[in-house]
Amino acid sequence: MNLFKSTLLLTLMTLLLLFVGRYFGGQNGMLMALIFAGGMNFVAYFFSDKIALAANRAKPVTRDELPRVYRIVEGLTQRNNMPMPRIYVTPDPSPNAFATGRNPQHSAVAVTEGILNILDDEELEGVLAHELGHVQNRDILTSSIAATLAGAITWLAHIGRWGMIFGGYGGDRDRERSGGGIGALFMFILAPIAATLVQLWVSRTREYEADATGAAMTHNPYALARALQKIHAYSQRVPTIASPSMAHMYINAPQLRGADFAELFSTHPPMQKRIQRLIGRDTI
Repeated sequence: MNLFKSTLLLTLMTLLLLFVGRYFGGQNGMLMALIFAGGMNFVAYFFSDKIALAANRAKPVTRDELPRVYRIVEGLTQRNNMPMPRIYVTPDPSPNAFATGRNPQHSAVAVTEGILNILDDEELEGVLAHELGHVQNRDILTSSIAATLAGAITWLAHIGRWGMIFGGYGGDRDRERSGGGIGALFMFILAPIAATLVQLWVSRTREYEADATGAAMTHNPYALARALQKIHAYSQRVPTIASPSMAHMYINAPQLRGADFAELFSTHPPMQKRIQRLIGRDTI
């Protein structure tokens, strides 16, 4: 995702967060929302990689422990003039992978044990190139901040709902709420949904772009397409289980804990569409 789109989307989400804060708490509420957004973005910028790796039980591995992955990643980074990321493995039998880090100099790539068992070297190279595409496109931080802001907006809406139920949040909000129930409906329901949809749009767009970047790195879109098809087939039997806040990170959409989203609320575009964009048809 290019810098303009990223900046525009995150600005819109920040403004929505401030609007929600002002609605529920007036000037003080807007200030609280601004401070909250700044704090959450600070955490996302400096600690999103550590949080993601810890949440997925990822363990660092050395070249001696995983020479196959190191050989592939070193070849890709050298050919594309990129820093070598840290390499991690997660104890997940489902085939998947993700990248994290605020920039190429502070990045990490993690693969599951499951993906190492089902892909050949060409297919694994395609997957790792996809993850390095996320790093090169600098969209890992963008999606982390988008997820953080969406969560913050939802949190403020919940706080405001309970505050109104118990008689809180007075002041100039009452003068601004000329729409009465309509305004409250927007704040409680539509604002979190709008924030979530923007976050999901960011996530879907970055998957298409990382696919294209990864295919360009390897000059072999068919290998990545084969990998995606294998990953999708195996994950139907052994899915990756993840929290909604982590779902956007994976190359293949995980099964969400405690949720059953329709395609509209998926963090990833349909696998068939991704394969079709890579090779011109939806199957190998």
